[in-house]
Amino acid sequence: MRILITGLTGFIGGELAPVLLERGHQPVALVRDPIRVPNSLKRDIEIITGDALDAEDLRFAMNGCDSFVWLLHSMEASGSTESFAEREGRSIDCAISAAKASGVERGVYLGGIAPEGPASEHLQSRLQVETRLLEELPLSTALRASIVIGAHSRSFRFLVRLVERMPALPLPSWRDNRTQPADSRDVVKALALALEGAAPGESLDVASPDVVSYGDLIELIADRMLVSRPTIGLPFSLSRMTGPIAAALASEDRELITPLMGSLGVDLLPRADGLAHLGIKSHSLESAIDRALFDWEQEEELAAR
Repeated sequence: MRILITGLTGFIGGELAPVLLERGHQPVALVRDPIRVPNSLKRDIEIITGDALDAEDLRFAMNGCDSFVWLLHSMEASGSTESFAEREGRSIDCAISAAKASGVERGVYLGGIAPEGPASEHLQSRLQVETRLLEELPLSTALRASIVIGAHSRSFRFLVRLVERMPALPLPSWRDNRTQPADSRDVVKALALALEGAAPGESLDVASPDVVSYGDLIELIADRMLVSRPTIGLPFSLSRMTGPIAAALASEDRELITPLMGSLGVDLLPRADGLAHLGIKSHSLESAIDRALFDWEQEEELAAR
């Protein structure tokens, strides 16, 4: 199958492309900056230079494809007055229009797990993208995940950097809320199966089998890093205030971290085992963290160790 990948230079796109090649597919990628594509992928993947917000570029990239995967988000600074939710809505509309014009009937989207109660602006945006895709291209599949654990996951790296750089960890009131992170290996396999036609028209949650609070997750990461960090419970959240501070401490983009932290105010637990539905046996959370830290240290030293 010929499969269009958006977000190839991102975390999940970079892990998905080699898996698709191993499964015998022909990936093609639309990227704004080909220099950012690893040389190992340039050899085997057709690279098209263009902008995913440009309908003509998308139509050209989708020409002859059987399916596409949408791995883009719009939470970093853009220099425009649009909110990230508006940019995400406009981008998926471009993708849907290009797919219809090119005869591509199936898209696969990776979004966020929905809370039982009110969703943050970040999660509302992800759910709206999912809804648009499934309504307009009914053979599509939406996957939802909480924190994805992997060496290049910005959410995971953010938590590792906080553990590394802070002698004690002040945890806001969201520390007791629960989630089920997912191993990137499981997420990537689920994406590959969906691109091949599994679960058409469905929305599935993908997660590890382990339920943890955010506070427990941070302590588990510290434990697997073999470092000791006392935690200090704070009686407030104030994500809009603490988000920029935490982003600065971890050397991350505040426009990415602040919305993410705003999503921590409720439990984010899967509706059902979407991995089992796809025939995938999920990795444990400890296994996911250990593998991510190992992969990280193959490229970069962990200063806390």
